[in-house]
Amino acid sequence: MRKYGFLSILTLFSLFCNAQFNLQPGKWKGTLQREDGHHIPFELAIEKQGKKPVFYIVNDTERMKTEDIVMSKDSILIKMPVFESYFRVKIITKDSLNGVWIKGGSAKDLVMPFYAVSGVSRFPKKAPGNLQQVAGKWKMEFTRVDQTKRPAIGEFSQQGQQIRGSVLTPAGDYRYLVGTLAADSMFLSTFDGVHALFFAAKITNGALRGNYYSSASKPEPWVAVKDANVTLDPPVTAVKEGSDGLLDFSFKDLDGNAVSLKDKRFKDKVVVLQLMGSWCPNCMDEMAFLSDYYRKNKNRGIEIIALAYELSTDKARSRKSLKKFQQQFKVEYPMLNTGVTVGDPQRTEKTLPQLTQIKVFPTTIFLDKKGKVNKINTSFYGPGTGKYHTEYKLEFEKTITKLLE
Repeated sequence: MRKYGFLSILTLFSLFCNAQFNLQPGKWKGTLQREDGHHIPFELAIEKQGKKPVFYIVNDTERMKTEDIVMSKDSILIKMPVFESYFRVKIITKDSLNGVWIKGGSAKDLVMPFYAVSGVSRFPKKAPGNLQQVAGKWKMEFTRVDQTKRPAIGEFSQQGQQIRGSVLTPAGDYRYLVGTLAADSMFLSTFDGVHALFFAAKITNGALRGNYYSSASKPEPWVAVKDANVTLDPPVTAVKEGSDGLLDFSFKDLDGNAVSLKDKRFKDKVVVLQLMGSWCPNCMDEMAFLSDYYRKNKNRGIEIIALAYELSTDKARSRKSLKKFQQQFKVEYPMLNTGVTVGDPQRTEKTLPQLTQIKVFPTTIFLDKKGKVNKINTSFYGPGTGKYHTEYKLEFEKTITKLLE
């Protein structure tokens, strides 16, 4: 009897442990809980691979696979594939999770309560009412907490109640936005490990008025009107007056080797400098494009160098984060840590003193075969922006071809 009882306990314990990880596969709704009650919803997908679940963050056509899953008893640690960002959750049932989302910061980490449920859509379906038409191009204006204004462009498509698209700012884009319409209301959201965004608006007399919520930050009111001709003025970074436009730097790559523009590898080559950071979602999209471009075009006489401006001066932390980028996108060109933080007001003077202020990330600098600055691009738009991304790639190729001639 004792032996039978002991074996029964082991069997029950084994079944219990297996049940803990028997999460419902398929679509899940994740929700980040803000203190003001305006939560940020997004879509998850869970698949089974062996005994472990695999989590995907779903943004429209994008599926970000989170491979680094650590499981212990009824808890799961889910690390994002690129950023210093992860979820620490407990399994409540096979259909529900509860925990926190933690994002690395320059001074302290951001921690937000999080929960997820299976089989639920990102936004609940509501009666459409008198369905509004929001497809097209919108001139947007956001009001910061300090009451200053910032312009943007909203580009949306629509299928019935479903909306998708992106918001473009002078500094980049908000990647893949997905949402819904119901009566006189519009809702959009996205999450990629750094961007956690939620847009809510009322549609009145053809105009949009609402609030924009980013992670735990205070909301920004915004307004928009349709304008097919709206454009944005990109931030300007240029060669300083009096400079010859020849850049000169030496920073260490992720293996500790010093890399300089004077190295033989870059002699008589067209060189593209990618000013980036491992905290930057637009840099992630640019890295995906540039890494693929380099693999296909490196034999044409071009080189690419990534110059990283990280959240801290902790070399080990920065290397670990940049390694994730390198591995995720199979980067074959040098990635250099400048050792200067993105928040350093002297970041330009300490790294590229020949230039005026570096204002946005990513910034792309094209050098001719003599190493002289030919062009500086400060308006990268990623794949979530559709035609804007296509135009960016065409202009990039046009610039490279001209410099190779």
